[in-house]
Amino acid sequence: MLSKLIRCILIDDEPLALEVLKAHLANHDNIEVVTTFSNGGDAITWLNNNSVDVVFTDINMPGISGLELVKHQYPAPHAVIFTTAHPNYAADAFEFEALDYLLKPISPERLDKALKRLDEYLQMKKGGEDTVSLKPDFVFIKVDGQHQKVNYSDIHYIEAFADYVKIWTSNDKRIVTLQTMRNMEQSLPAEQFVRIHRSYIVAKNKIEAIQNNAVVIGSKQLPVGKNYKELVQSIVHQTRLR
Repeated sequence: MLSKLIRCILIDDEPLALEVLKAHLANHDNIEVVTTFSNGGDAITWLNNNSVDVVFTDINMPGISGLELVKHQYPAPHAVIFTTAHPNYAADAFEFEALDYLLKPISPERLDKALKRLDEYLQMKKGGEDTVSLKPDFVFIKVDGQHQKVNYSDIHYIEAFADYVKIWTSNDKRIVTLQTMRNMEQSLPAEQFVRIHRSYIVAKNKIEAIQNNAVVIGSKQLPVGKNYKELVQSIVHQTRLR
């Protein structure tokens, strides 16, 4: 169950799609659909004068697309969840730190997962800004009012989470901090960590296998983005037996 009232708006040029999503959200007592829009232009005008916790938006729309809308608002004070029938825009969506990317037709189960992710994000955002202090062998991360030391050797991988990152130190233990992936990538030692995807940075010494489109760390298979394939393959070439 979601922990607080979450206010949202829905944007889609297809009336049926709006009604279906609205009906799904009506099953969640903690979700308030403030209003809906059939185009991005009207939504931008409204958002310039009003605030919500999350915007659900289609991508392909006449006039201003969902991506253009998010770009216009970026960095936005609200979370963004895309709802679309087109999987090929996912990379662009996450470039603007989208919280989730739902493919139509959206099942209630998939929506539930997105809402739990949203609730977790909003709870962390409510906790205030975290700071990161990077040292030669470890990082200090502000967590619950104290600075927690995390050794680089304990980090398995780092995952983007909207404008936060999750630093995973095992398959089920993670630390969340307000930080961008770009800053993490630039700050972490390149000889120990490598960016494999817009949403993932991995510790090289935790990699157990490298496939064409995935890196295996423990029980996790992390996707390799098309723009990072050559970089990932270079790890193999540099360290394999001749």
